[in-house]
Amino acid sequence: MLLGFKTELKLNNLQRTALMKHCGVARHAWNWGLGLTKQILDHNKANPNSKIKFPSAIDLHKWLVALVKSEHEWYYEVSKSTPQQALMALRESWKRCFNKTAGVPRFKKKGRRDSFTLEGTVKILGNNKIQVPVIGVLKTYERLPQVKPKSCTISRQANRWFISFRIETETHSTEHTDVVGVDLGVKTLATLSTGEVITGAKSYKKYESKLSRMQWLNRHKIIGSANWKKAQMQIAKLHRKIANIRKDTLHKLTSLLAKNHGRIVIEDLNVSGMMANHKLAKAIADMGFYEFRRQLTYKCELYGSKLVVVDRWFPSSKTCSNCGTKKETLTLDERVFECGHCGFSLDRDLNAAINLSKIAS
Repeated sequence: MLLGFKTELKLNNLQRTALMKHCGVARHAWNWGLGLTKQILDHNKANPNSKIKFPSAIDLHKWLVALVKSEHEWYYEVSKSTPQQALMALRESWKRCFNKTAGVPRFKKKGRRDSFTLEGTVKILGNNKIQVPVIGVLKTYERLPQVKPKSCTISRQANRWFISFRIETETHSTEHTDVVGVDLGVKTLATLSTGEVITGAKSYKKYESKLSRMQWLNRHKIIGSANWKKAQMQIAKLHRKIANIRKDTLHKLTSLLAKNHGRIVIEDLNVSGMMANHKLAKAIADMGFYEFRRQLTYKCELYGSKLVVVDRWFPSSKTCSNCGTKKETLTLDERVFECGHCGFSLDRDLNAAINLSKIAS
């Protein structure tokens, strides 16, 4: 199966400047293509009888070369694949929008999620060097897999740059046959049917006051000034730290589940619907339920275990794991499940996890 490999780059100032130029060209090509495609859609909407064919990525690139590239010489300072890949990503974004699996693409702003994709002569030289088009040889902090990537993506997080590409790896077969149910929650990240409780990192809650203080101190700084840029970088570094702590916790939990269990049962949570509850939205986002399921999906495939996703309407918390009797109502304040039929009493999250494990057993 194909897996993504991502590592940090060790750069000098000239290389950082070159990467920023590539990010600028990719952003400019995306915004130009997005503006043009929106004009075409608006024209087709206003004039149903004279519909203009929606352009493909190849059409957009031909128009870019004819209309834009000749007027902006700095396009020739970067790899030709940079605007090509940006327009291909834009076309895929519109495709997801038309299929109603994603929203309308948005314009990109400088300094936010800067990234670009390079395609062509990408070679790994030794253990910690990789050669990319135009920019040349880049060093990494960690050892690189000895593969031949066809393309790579370089992205920026605060003041650090990362390179990522796909590698082909062999799937493993697990010897474990036991079933585990996993109940995700806000108070604790996960409760397993074995009785083990995994506490969430709650990194945003931990650094919320510090982040709020930094943003408050930045409120009157002149946008674009040296002090404003310095403050923005400090805020971005703290955001990166919060995200890394959350990802580390989720990676450890999902690896533990996929490696040591034959079948993992989880609920199909409606995360976007749960986020509509403004009292719990911050805590739900801090746990990272969507990222948990994404990581668990590919790790189960990698380690040979099976992921079972139960329908979101399954009453795992309301059903007694001892006799199977379903309760009519169960509020969020009731942290202990008490069955009125058999008198069974158990923590509500553990009770839900046991009910989930019974489905796949």
